[in-house]
Amino acid sequence: MSESKYAEDLALAHLLADIADSISLDRYQSLDLVITTKPDNTPVTDADRAVETAIREALETHRPNDGLLGEEFGSDITGAKRYWVIDPIDGTKNFMRGVPTWATLIALVEVAQDGTQEVVVGVASSPALARRWHASCCEGAFVTFNGTTRKISVSQVSEMSDASVTYSDFVGFDSRLDAFNSILKKAWRTRGMGDFWSHMLVAEGAVDIAIEPTLAIWDMAALDIIVREAGGVFTNTAGEAGPFGGSGVSTNKAIHAALIQELNA
Repeated sequence: MSESKYAEDLALAHLLADIADSISLDRYQSLDLVITTKPDNTPVTDADRAVETAIREALETHRPNDGLLGEEFGSDITGAKRYWVIDPIDGTKNFMRGVPTWATLIALVEVAQDGTQEVVVGVASSPALARRWHASCCEGAFVTFNGTTRKISVSQVSEMSDASVTYSDFVGFDSRLDAFNSILKKAWRTRGMGDFWSHMLVAEGAVDIAIEPTLAIWDMAALDIIVREAGGVFTNTAGEAGPFGGSGVSTNKAIHAALIQELNA
């Protein structure tokens, strides 16, 4: 069997995740964690900045010609044919309060000649949960738990009354809030898990729908390809495919169209 086109990129993404995990776990629940507030009033810790700095340094060594877009230190992707997207700690509020649901998200985006962008590699590493999810283009999606790796796939649930729905909170739904509440009332089960974990549970087939109404590309890029390679669909709340639309919806293919229609009714 020939090696995947993106095998080296995926291996590098895992290396970056290893670097991130060693830093973030060392700072997790530390008594001297430094927390500041960014201009958008969201919190950031010294661990966020240390992780992104270390990843940037590693990419400068291994992929000096690739672009880079990170949450904490901006972007340099102008004219790049491929660029890395980094969220050093997705779930910073959880991280700083000692809640173990946080992860480093690493993705590689390729840009076609016509400007079309596609995520081709993604890793979501959650060391406090002892889990890491990964995917690369056309190779499937996988989760590693306590050293054992298995292939994952989305569920086949097709009716809202049978669906399990996850979300972060009700902030940001705006004009779609009534429709979202209607979806929750119809669903079989609802849970406010939030952040990366909701979408990874969709990829594993453990839940059927994950919705977040306001997200940045670094929140979504890695999740997008993992969900898609698990057989699912990743769009924004308007139903536009990919992680570039300002919001994130993960589902299986059987329920996606009906969900988007109801969410935008």
